[in-house]
Amino acid sequence: MGNAENNVIEMQDVTKTRGRRQIGPITLTVPAGYVVALVGHNGSGKSTLLNMLTRLSLPDAGHIRWFGREYDGELPSEIRQWIGYMPEHFYSEENRMTAEQAAAFRAHWYSGWDEIRFRELMEKFEVPEHTKLSKLSKGERRRFELAAALAPHPRLLLLDEPSSGLDPFAWKMMLEELRDCMRNEKTTIIMATHIIDEIKRLADYIVLLHEGRHLGCAEKDRLLESGKELWFEGTEEDASDLPCVLERSREGLLQRVVTMEAAAAVEALEEAGIRILRTRALELDEIMMHWAAGRLPQEMTSERKGNEA
Repeated sequence: MGNAENNVIEMQDVTKTRGRRQIGPITLTVPAGYVVALVGHNGSGKSTLLNMLTRLSLPDAGHIRWFGREYDGELPSEIRQWIGYMPEHFYSEENRMTAEQAAAFRAHWYSGWDEIRFRELMEKFEVPEHTKLSKLSKGERRRFELAAALAPHPRLLLLDEPSSGLDPFAWKMMLEELRDCMRNEKTTIIMATHIIDEIKRLADYIVLLHEGRHLGCAEKDRLLESGKELWFEGTEEDASDLPCVLERSREGLLQRVVTMEAAAAVEALEEAGIRILRTRALELDEIMMHWAAGRLPQEMTSERKGNEA
């Protein structure tokens, strides 16, 4: 995914031990201008990965490069100010500050802080500026965090469960703002999320973490286009000969197959003169269940070279 000259993040064999679980090894490249969704059950390592990218946590092994360079210890200020971060859990140190005071404190760390942009977002998100952060509702605090993350016009935006606490109206506003970042500012976004609709609407790529293991990176549109359930009149042999079959069963006189190479399967059936009676596109959560179980082909869920994805 991407080429080395245009990569915002490069991770090579990165590991981190949390309690009894090891996260990784993770090898991942994220090119500029794309949205990568980190997907997996709670405890799979999504937040740990983001913490390593913000340098809140150091990896036990492996290498990470930000904008083409690797750093020991904390990130230098000139790199940190390019990164916007929206954590899943709020910073308790700021609880006694008002939203306005917390924003002023954060602005000191960003030379590109846009106060006009911040106030526009606060007004749009209907967050009271003069209320202490501890007194804000969870949704208001989440909207403040998003406004603060976007105010410095980051080149890299890291989001940890950004939808948590948002009502449907605020969620739609968030999607609009993130799309604007992608379209107008070419912001690269890495987000940990379990909201399927969020992934479908925003993500270019999906990275799956399962029980601490990195199961690969896949292009979202390719997964959705390739995964289908087919019903046709044929024999069990016809069904078993189709490419990349994940499941197959007989339903009355019909054969049912689930495949991740739908176009090739349809072509094979048509060439054999077999009539397809019905098709259904797989939902993204169904595909990820098969992925977590190790049923997807490796070439579909692995890093690729050059400009391919």
